[in-house]
Amino acid sequence: MEANVKERLHRLIDRIPEREVHAAERYLEYLTEHGDPFMRALLNAPESDEPLSEDDQEALEEGRAALAAGDVVTDEELRAELGI
Repeated sequence: MEANVKERLHRLIDRIPEREVHAAERYLEYLTEHGDPFMRALLNAPESDEPLSEDDQEALEEGRAALAAGDVVTDEELRAELGI
């Protein structure tokens, strides 16, 4: 990789808003694991064409309703709840 690309990446990292640092960390970790053959196989696997069950549909609707109602927790809240 060219040195100037890494320099640009470092500058971008320095500009990431504090509230987005954890998301950026997870994404960079994802990118480093992308070279793993198993992860690559998972990422390149064809999307399932199985129809969703009634339970699946209900779970999706429940999740979307919770999201729309703002019934969500931040990553930090979840970590605190789980003690990690």
